[in-house]
Amino acid sequence: MSQIESGWGSPPSAEYEQLAEKFRPLFANIRAGAIARELRREPPLEEIEWLKQSGFTALRLPKSAGGAGATLPELFTLLIELGEADSNLVQSLRGHFGFVENVLSNRDPVFQQQWFTRIARGEIVGPAWSETGEARQSVFSTQIKRSGDSWQLNGKKFYTTGSLYSDWINIGLTDENHKGVSVTVSRTAPGVTVLDDWNGFGQTLTASGTAIFENVEIQHTDISEDAHFGYSPAFYQLIHLATLAGIGRAQSGEVAALVAARTRTYSNGNAARAADDAQILQVVGRLRSAAYTSGAIVQHAAQALQRAFEAQQQNDEQQKTQSVAIAELEVSQSLNVVTDLLLNASTTLFDALGASATLKPLALDRFWRNARTLSSHNPRIYKDRIVGDFAVNGTLPPEQWRIGVADTPPEK
Repeated sequence: MSQIESGWGSPPSAEYEQLAEKFRPLFANIRAGAIARELRREPPLEEIEWLKQSGFTALRLPKSAGGAGATLPELFTLLIELGEADSNLVQSLRGHFGFVENVLSNRDPVFQQQWFTRIARGEIVGPAWSETGEARQSVFSTQIKRSGDSWQLNGKKFYTTGSLYSDWINIGLTDENHKGVSVTVSRTAPGVTVLDDWNGFGQTLTASGTAIFENVEIQHTDISEDAHFGYSPAFYQLIHLATLAGIGRAQSGEVAALVAARTRTYSNGNAARAADDAQILQVVGRLRSAAYTSGAIVQHAAQALQRAFEAQQQNDEQQKTQSVAIAELEVSQSLNVVTDLLLNASTTLFDALGASATLKPLALDRFWRNARTLSSHNPRIYKDRIVGDFAVNGTLPPEQWRIGVADTPPEK
C-alpha cells in the first residue's frame, strides 16, 4: 500500500513509491520478529544482513557507484518505515548513514572511490566516538602513537551504536600533537573488541555499548582529519526523530489492531464492542495523529538537509554556512514537538486497552522505553533555548558540539 493510501500523506518524490516498494516486503519480515527479538534480547544480526544485501545501506550512493541515488527526504522517509518495523535497526545504522554522508562530502577521489566500492558491496561502518568518565570535551583519551613505520591505537569508547553489527568502525581520537583525527578500522582487526554491554532500558538491541582498542596497528593512510560534513548535527538528530516517527506508526498500528480484536468491554463503556466505543476510538485517533504529524515534520525537515547537502557540493561558503545553520534550526524547532508527541502517545496508548495490555508478551512498554531512550541521547532542553535565541537575537545555532568534562567552567 502506498504512503498516500496508508494515510501518511504525500511521498517526498515522484520516484519514492518505486524505491520503497523494493524494501517493504523486507520491512514486513523484520517487523514480524520484532517483539520476539525484544523479549528474548536477540541481536538483529540476520535482519542487518537482509538490509545490507538488499542495498538499503547503500541508498545514498550515486547510481553510478552502485547505490540508489536516494535524496535525503527519500532516505528519511524510508527510515521512518524501517522504524515502524523495528526502531532498533534505524538507530543501529545511524552511524553508518552518517559515515556515508562524510564519504559523499569528501573531496579526495581515491578515498571516495574506496568507500563507494565497500559500501556498494554492503559493508557497513559503525561509530566509536563518545567516551565516558573523565573524558574531556577538547581531546579524546583514545590516541594513536607512532610505532616504527605505522601507528598504534589504544583507547576505550562507549555508545558505539551498531558497531557490533558492522564491518568497519570509525573512531574519533587524538594524535601525538593533540590534534583531532579519525581512523576507520576493521571490526575484526587484531586488538579490536566490541562488547554487547549496553544496559539501557530502551533501544536494547542497538549494541550501543563498549569498544576497546588495544595496540591496534594503523597505517598512515588510514588517518583522516577530524572533519564532519557540515550538517552532521542536524542529520544525526533527525535520524532520532525519524526513529521516533517510526515508533509512532508502529504503536498506533498495534493498538488499533488490538482494539479491533478486543471482545471484552467495560459495563460503563459506550458500546458493546471496543471497536465501536467513541472514547476508545478517540485515543486510537490521537495515537495515529501523533504518528502522522511526526512523520510530516521529519519529511519537511529533511528538505532542509537536502538543501544543505546540495550547497555543500558547491564552492559558495556563504551559502553553505547559511543552509547548514538553517537546517540545524529547522531540526531544533522540530525536536521537542516530535518528542512530546511520541512520549505522550506511548503513555496514553494504554488508555485504549485493558490491564492485559501490560502483559509482557505484547511488549507495548517498549514504545515508551525506546522513545524515552532516544529522547535522552542529545539533551532536548537546550533546543528551545537555541530556537528562542534565534527568534529574539538572530543568533544562529552553534556548530559541532561535544560532551565531556569542560576545560574551563561555563560562564554563568
